[in-house]
Amino acid sequence: MKKLSPSAFGLLAPVHVLLLGVITLPSLYVFWMSLNESSYGVAPVFVGLSNYKTVLLDSYFWRAAFNTFVVVNAVVYAEIVLGLALALLFASGLPCRKLMFAIVLMPYAVSEVVGVLAWKIIMNPNYGAIGRMLADWGMGLNWSASPTQGLVLVSVISVWHHLPFTFLLLYAGILAIPQSVYEAARIDGANAIQMFFRITLPLLIPALLITVIFRLVFAFRMFSEVWLLTKGGPARLTEVLAVYLYQGAFRNGEFGTAAATGWLMVLSSLAIASFYLYQMHRRIAVGNA
Repeated sequence: MKKLSPSAFGLLAPVHVLLLGVITLPSLYVFWMSLNESSYGVAPVFVGLSNYKTVLLDSYFWRAAFNTFVVVNAVVYAEIVLGLALALLFASGLPCRKLMFAIVLMPYAVSEVVGVLAWKIIMNPNYGAIGRMLADWGMGLNWSASPTQGLVLVSVISVWHHLPFTFLLLYAGILAIPQSVYEAARIDGANAIQMFFRITLPLLIPALLITVIFRLVFAFRMFSEVWLLTKGGPARLTEVLAVYLYQGAFRNGEFGTAAATGWLMVLSSLAIASFYLYQMHRRIAVGNA
């Protein structure tokens, strides 16, 4: 392995300084804060791991953790299925590809706040276009009072907004597969289904794992959809971890427990990402063996 020269280290130094200032130092400060009890206008008091104990014994935390687990898994794997279907459709030679490409990517160009508020309006059962139509069909939604309907709508909005990102990663992965492999399979008499399960899916696994890692980590921090739609209600039954953290920090002024919640979220994200990174590393190692 070639060693980096001193000049190369000098060129990389600004990036390291940026990472240190933007990620490392704030993370360490939040960890220090999680070991202290503090609030608005109150000096921090060291309490050790007491904040972590408080959070882990809070039933609202576990409710938020359960909601996060359910919503994140529903959102991410729905995006994977839909994104893969779209990627295969585009790779097969879709007519008007440029126009359809722009349409598919359009939700990602919309601000998250604007998108959620637009969905909130059109799904309103009193004056929203889709909400009124569903009510007329006897399928009216009451997501402001029903936790299940609220979380379902949150999941739909999140899939709508982030599907283009998932689609782009998977589409790029499909385009990277050599066409000569498919041509050889056709000569051997393989049909489309066989080529998908024997060629496309196995060769796409690294791209799938990378996509799952990105989306799980990003979805784990879900906030705007829940806060703008339900604010965690009714009775805090639709809270996710990011909303729970926000309520603790800025509504209740409990900075110590909020910081502890943040670090628990970080550790959970690292554990999830590490599992998929291990799977990807093992897959690549087997492929190179």
